[in-house]
Amino acid sequence: MLRSLTIREAAEYSNIGINRIDNMLRTPGCTFVLFVGTKKLIKRKEFEAFISKKPVI
Repeated sequence: MLRSLTIREAAEYSNIGINRIDNMLRTPGCTFVLFVGTKKLIKRKEFEAFISKKPVI
């Protein structure tokens, strides 16, 4: 089952600001963004893998 997060949920979960997460979702080739119509959701497992690999976000 795919568990996705809203930008607000991801911000609370990761302690990263909403604006910073939104900027990350806009980068070309972002692997953890999921579009449902115009709504942006975040694939949780891919997001966790991304932030675990980055020493500084």
